[in-house]
Amino acid sequence: MSEPARHSGLGAHRQPGRTTDPTGHPIDGRRRRGRARRFAAVCAAALTLFTAAPAMALPAGGNIRPATDVAATAEYPVVVTIDTVSPQLAAQNGTVSITGHVTNSGKSALKGAHAAVRKPVSSKPLQRRSELQGVASRTTPKGEDGTELDSPQYALPELNPGQSQPYTLSVAVSDLGLSDSGVYELAVDAWGSTADNPRDRPLGIARTFLPYVQGTNGAQPTKVTTLWPLVHAPVLAAQTYAENDQTVPVLRDDSLATELAPGGRLYELVDTGSKLNGLTWVVDPDLLDAAFAMTKQYRVQKPGSEASGKPAKEDNTVQRQPSAAAEAWLTKLRAAVAKPADQVIALPYADPDLASIAHNGSDLAGMGTALNKAATAGRLTVEGRLSVDTRSDVAWPYQGYLDQQITGIARLAGSSLVLANGTSMPDPDSVNYTLTAVRPIGNGQTAVVADDTVSALFQKDLNTPKDQSEAAQRFLAETYAITHEQPQNQRGLLVMPAREMTANTAKVLADALQTATAPDRWLTPVKLDALAQSAPDPKANTTVPSPADYPTQVRASELPAAALSSTDKIQDDLDTLMRVLTLPQRVRGPFSAAMVRSLSTEWRAQAPAGDAYRAGVGKYLIELRDAVQVPKKNVVTLAGDTGQLQVSVRNDLTQTVTNLKLRLTSNQPNRLRVGDEASLVLPASQSVTLRFNAEARSNGPVQMTAQLYTTGPDSRPYGEPQIFTVEVTSVTNGVLYVFAGAAVLLLLAALRFVRQRKRHGGQPHEDGDQPIGDGPATDGPQGAAAAEPEAPDTADTPGGDAGPAAGDGGTDGDPAQTPRASSPDGRDRTAGDEKVGP
Repeated sequence: MSEPARHSGLGAHRQPGRTTDPTGHPIDGRRRRGRARRFAAVCAAALTLFTAAPAMALPAGGNIRPATDVAATAEYPVVVTIDTVSPQLAAQNGTVSITGHVTNSGKSALKGAHAAVRKPVSSKPLQRRSELQGVASRTTPKGEDGTELDSPQYALPELNPGQSQPYTLSVAVSDLGLSDSGVYELAVDAWGSTADNPRDRPLGIARTFLPYVQGTNGAQPTKVTTLWPLVHAPVLAAQTYAENDQTVPVLRDDSLATELAPGGRLYELVDTGSKLNGLTWVVDPDLLDAAFAMTKQYRVQKPGSEASGKPAKEDNTVQRQPSAAAEAWLTKLRAAVAKPADQVIALPYADPDLASIAHNGSDLAGMGTALNKAATAGRLTVEGRLSVDTRSDVAWPYQGYLDQQITGIARLAGSSLVLANGTSMPDPDSVNYTLTAVRPIGNGQTAVVADDTVSALFQKDLNTPKDQSEAAQRFLAETYAITHEQPQNQRGLLVMPAREMTANTAKVLADALQTATAPDRWLTPVKLDALAQSAPDPKANTTVPSPADYPTQVRASELPAAALSSTDKIQDDLDTLMRVLTLPQRVRGPFSAAMVRSLSTEWRAQAPAGDAYRAGVGKYLIELRDAVQVPKKNVVTLAGDTGQLQVSVRNDLTQTVTNLKLRLTSNQPNRLRVGDEASLVLPASQSVTLRFNAEARSNGPVQMTAQLYTTGPDSRPYGEPQIFTVEVTSVTNGVLYVFAGAAVLLLLAALRFVRQRKRHGGQPHEDGDQPIGDGPATDGPQGAAAAEPEAPDTADTPGGDAGPAAGDGGTDGDPAQTPRASSPDGRDRTAGDEKVGP
């Protein structure tokens, strides 16, 4: 045969004496080959009768997996792919065109090879979903794949190892021998020999499914609800940027700008979804807020500064102009979700990870409150941004995996409807058809269970023609089989794609839905509410698995308990900060949202970014809290047994702070006592100095702790304690003065006594004076102590600031408070070493 004829793809090129039958055995001559093929067909049909019964015994949809990728082996060195099937449905008297590639993955060259279509082994369609799985699980050419057609065939050139050749085959539907409407296997094989094995044999095969539709057969179409998720990892930071008396949002990165622009993932999802009817849009409200923030001027953190927690400034952020793409995307989305047949589900704000919280943070007090707030904020945000009614009582745990702890935390968060995958709640083995998706699970909750086989087709990025064709044809085959298992029993099906569905996957899913839901086809699209209101099948499994049955590999990607604890602490610290601010709304909104963003499900796939985000939020909150603090002190000198200790409190925030008190505590109150706590009000960007009366009993260093507390009920510490040393001096000299004074008084008393004795001859005085030892003296050391001079009323402070009079300091329970503006260089002049006293 000439070279042009070999590559025409119109005829076989096997040579007599070197051919094999479908099972790989050599025979001689075209006539013998034909007899062998007929014999093989009969054998394969007989084999099917024996093998079909066990396969049909499997429950429909149970343990069904996607098609197995066929890899090259020494016996079968060729990898065949099917890249397109057009049209996707076969029609009577029609033609089906198939394209793909043949790749030599072996170690020697292909000789005299060709690609051809195999005729199904039986003219009867595949009746059960278990039969579909049986076809998809084959990895090597089998007799059950049918017999190769003599025409059409595509003659392949000699292919060296690693080389690939595209092919196109167009086959008449009548040549495939299809009889009744249904799903059939469609296979393309490569046949030939190799340089190291001249035997003519099957070298590789590719399989797909071809539904054959002849008019309508009266089956009730299956109701299908398709989730259409719009989510993105959080980008809004807790920081904001003040510019020209306006607050500018800050983003941790600018990844969203690419996704919202034409060609980006989120743009394509909205564009593709806008062409479909009956979708259930599942929207993260935080994504809408981020897109809206980008419609105005915004700033982006520079790389490396996300986890620093520093306030947004010129040196760590980059300015961005308003995004026209973000504005256009929001407009397009509003129009898409406004279709009457569509529904919008508002996820809790920032899509918190229910499974992680249930397993690792259910004992944290703030989690339940955070989830409830997130649900409310989610509904209000979606309704406000999209101007559409939403449903917000729907829980979607990670990948739909469910257990009792997850349903419990969902119930606490107010979710009455839970989206689950079929792996978590499989159909009973005794059921030989696909059950409807709705399952009552108790406690007022209903689970809507996605079909795991159908959903698994769209859980990855379908970025190659082979993957796209395989997913589309398998979807059509599976859904056709579901509808015709019990054609008069209408059921409901949930399709759950990946949470971050790619643009390629979305287009494949959309095309398959349009094919299967066209008029007089076997699917009808409905929104989630309509599916949830369907009557559940009494045979359905309604048991929620225990936590012990939760998949180990899924649990491994959860947010750890340490991450949840740090987020819970953020909430506690935020509550403390809110107590003292006079304008709490400036901080509450950004931080409450940022705290929930720290729990986002999207961090599962971006664990390092999630860690950095949580660290940045926590550190920034500490920055704000520590903007109100007692500046560091080292040593304060108290010269004398009484005096005043000056302690400053600084407020670097741009708003007044109140509801605070300062408490000084001596570690050795028997040596140094101080006045009681003092309440204070701190004006914006100012310092206040408080003066506490102190009484010393002995010289030497005494450690002192200054701690801010919130006022009111449930008073709690605010910020870190400041520990400093008070050096007490000159107490000994004062005591000597007292002793010296007492000695002088005693000497004067003795002289007076001697003079009186001389005057009266030693007789008692008539006024009752007695000799020493006869009674207490009216003057003496005790009286001298009571007459001790008062402490000086001024304090000497380094830096030239003279202290006020003692009377200005008030009593021990009311220390004086003096506001002090920050100095030009930003330093607090009272924060250094101090000398207080005479």
